[in-house]
Amino acid sequence: MELYIKLFEVLFPVFFIVGIGYFLGKKSPKIDTKFITNYSANFGTPALIIFGVMSSGVTYSMFANYFIYWLIAMFVFGAVGIIFLILMKKDYFMELPPFILPNTGNMGIPICLFAYGVSGMGIAAAISAVIVLLHFTLNIFLASKKFDVMIIAKSPSFYAILITVIFLYFDIGAPTFVLNTVMLLGYAMIVLILMSLGIALTQLKVFSLKHSIISSIGRVIIGPIVGFIIIKLFNLTGYAAGVLLIQSSMPSAILTYLIASMYSPKKVIDSIASTVVVSTLMSIITVPITVFIALKYFA
Repeated sequence: MELYIKLFEVLFPVFFIVGIGYFLGKKSPKIDTKFITNYSANFGTPALIIFGVMSSGVTYSMFANYFIYWLIAMFVFGAVGIIFLILMKKDYFMELPPFILPNTGNMGIPICLFAYGVSGMGIAAAISAVIVLLHFTLNIFLASKKFDVMIIAKSPSFYAILITVIFLYFDIGAPTFVLNTVMLLGYAMIVLILMSLGIALTQLKVFSLKHSIISSIGRVIIGPIVGFIIIKLFNLTGYAAGVLLIQSSMPSAILTYLIASMYSPKKVIDSIASTVVVSTLMSIITVPITVFIALKYFA
């Protein structure tokens, strides 16, 4: 019974705030979330990465190890995605991002925080750092079939990751006033971005339910299986292994849709939007199961 209570305590705040966003989106269909997107990209995400890693006691070696573990996981996600897309006769280049870029930041970090505390948030932030980098590199490259290094140079999250790695490597503690500031900025982003996820569910449409369900299976069902294999392959244990499992079960990131809408043709945009919606809805069932397993076996 204690485990079920813990599961409820972990998931209820996340889905409740998403529900608030869904309610607001239904009440005001034309609600604009550009402010949330701009705030998250320029302030919230960089702050959450710094706070999540610097305040959690995560060491440089742990950060580097889980950074690498997640890169391996994403390589497998990519292979799975290519197989799925080829079988569905879809563009295995432009439509690959929803398979390899799960919602580890907006949804994954708060769930890991509630599941394992600040320590869990630190590992979750390390994993999310990989996703952030790839959103502004690989995601744009796949969506546009072009690569622009200036996008990285203009990304505040890139510098946040760089600063964090330097501080960890030289074992430098961040000043208290800095941690307090990034804590407020980061926690504010969690609330805003979860609400924006709920709002997005009222605005995005499903254009091909069959293909969306198949793609979503590749994300929210095959994803945690891949995560579990990596845990066993590298003999990972404890809360850090649980965080990796939870993060691998996240639905497709909304940012894959936003970037596709800037660089890809409408057919691809519609397909990615459908996968984001369906995978998020499916995660209401699959994520609690994964979190239950994580809490039971990776305490």
